Amino acid sequence: MKPEKIVKSSQEQAFAAWIGYLNQIRLDRLAEALAKQNLNFAAAMDSIEKALAVIKTDIISRNRGGNKGMHGFIAEIAECGIGNARQQIVGKAGEYVWINDNGPVDILRGADIIQQKFVQSGGHLSLQAITQHMQQYPDFLADGGKYQIPKDHYDKIMAYLDMPESAANKLPTSTGEFSLRQWREVHNFFAANNIEVSQLEPSILEYGDVQRDAVSATFEQEKANLEHIDKEQRKAAYQGSKPTVEEGAKAAAVGAAVEGVTVFLLAIVCKRRAGKRIKDFNEADWLEIVGATGKGTIKGGLRGTSIYLFTNYIATPAAVASAFTTAAFGVAEQAHLFRKHTIDEQQFLENAEILCLDAAVSGLASFLGQTMIPVPILGAVIGNAVGTLLYQIGKDGLLAREEELIKNYIKEIADLDCRLKVDYQRYIEKLNMCYTEYLELLTSAFNPDITEALEGSVALAEYIGVPSEEILDSYDKIVSYFID
Repeated sequence: MKPEKIVKSSQEQAFAAWIGYLNQIRLDRLAEALAKQNLNFAAAMDSIEKALAVIKTDIISRNRGGNKGMHGFIAEIAECGIGNARQQIVGKAGEYVWINDNGPVDILRGADIIQQKFVQSGGHLSLQAITQHMQQYPDFLADGGKYQIPKDHYDKIMAYLDMPESAANKLPTSTGEFSLRQWREVHNFFAANNIEVSQLEPSILEYGDVQRDAVSATFEQEKANLEHIDKEQRKAAYQGSKPTVEEGAKAAAVGAAVEGVTVFLLAIVCKRRAGKRIKDFNEADWLEIVGATGKGTIKGGLRGTSIYLFTNYIATPAAVASAFTTAAFGVAEQAHLFRKHTIDEQQFLENAEILCLDAAVSGLASFLGQTMIPVPILGAVIGNAVGTLLYQIGKDGLLAREEELIKNYIKEIADLDCRLKVDYQRYIEKLNMCYTEYLELLTSAFNPDITEALEGSVALAEYIGVPSEEILDSYDKIVSYFID
């Protein structure tokens, strides 16, 4: 076998193995991302369950805060539990900590210190409670603190701040969803107190979400929200693992470059083996080398595109995809020669057959080599080189007598297969007949009529080979079996 052919075949399989390696990297990353997401989801759900358990056992069951203040404690715990869960579900570490000391700080969120105010009474949108806290702890904001209020209160305050006075004057004085009184209170709050809008933030939850009778439903809804986020995270991981046009273009470009260089070098080696030194190459020689290199480059680009498509969209192993592509190129070339009448029909068929067989051996050898030597690309190259070489030695070393023996053996196997098919069909027909008889006897044995059922049972027992002396086929045998 020509060394050039082994080199070319190894180059093709090495390139295919490289594409297979790229695909495997994406699949490994997907598996890793999904495994990590399993942990993220478990951690998020654990945070939710623990927070709800604390609310039920430490707050509701003990009536902490009473009917008027209980929801404040519920809001603090819920903020921490849900906040941590939403961070954990996307792979971040939960950073919410409930302080639980009735001090100036209710929640720590990383470096942020937060005082939470959930107050509905008086319709002050929790602002009056913030004012009282600022009077009690005047350094709270200077120390970097933030005030957190129900999300619905915050949204309403932002709406008032964006509302011009001319529009506010058209609002009801003190009734309705929005009122002139509330608009004035919101603007007066920021004008009278040394506080920026950025030092006020919305809670994850609204005021109604943290009430005693609503908190369980709130947490159930949050679980559903986390499940939705989890699905989106998994979907994003899957989308990130899918083949892309950019990667396909990269495969085509690398394939073109590698095959072009390989053909270029082999063309020079071929000239050198013919006894010509490189410095003696003339214009015709270089034109021949450049022409072959150009064809190799085009083939390499097509090979890269084909293998990438086969391995990613038709679930074809890289070695098989490369063999298929090589065979397709070879057969196409033979078809071109046949159309030009350079070869006849018999030669076309024989050459195409050999090309396909060569490609199949190359693909199988590479596949086995990669399996036995699990080193990316290296196993495919070694397997291809060894396999194709042994195949060629075996093919060239067979004598006519040995070939005749193999042909006869294959014919015997085919004849045996035909006979076995006939026997198999006969056995199937016999089995179907027995099965039909058995079903008829079984139906008779379970007939609602006791007399027919007895006769059917006796027939069934005889059919399946029960000894006649053990069959209860008479009144005396039945009485003796059950009474004696």
